[in-house]
Amino acid sequence: MSQEITIAGIGIAPEVLAAIVARSVEGVEGVASVGVKDLATNLVSMFSTKTTSVYEDVEAEVVDDKLRLTVHLTVFFGYPFKKLAESVRESVVNAIDAQVGVDVECVNVCIDSLVFPKE
Repeated sequence: MSQEITIAGIGIAPEVLAAIVARSVEGVEGVASVGVKDLATNLVSMFSTKTTSVYEDVEAEVVDDKLRLTVHLTVFFGYPFKKLAESVRESVVNAIDAQVGVDVECVNVCIDSLVFPKE
């Protein structure tokens, strides 16, 4: 387990924050996945008992006792990036507030991959 993040007197493992962020982002329309998931990764995860971690796809740091997050996403083609990023930010801030109860300074959204529909 990696070094925990301490904020508001609470020590939280980065994996826990990543799980909260990933879960909140899954429900945002237009988001395919947290991180880049290619065919090979999906096949390995289907046939393996080892689960893939979103820890690398969600970065967290504390600045002036506020949480600063960066989330890397794969999104579906056809959703305007700016509107999608705003929806992701809102979802993440609400989830962190509800689960952890700390202030989120910012949520940086990185669109790392695009999924095109099959024709």
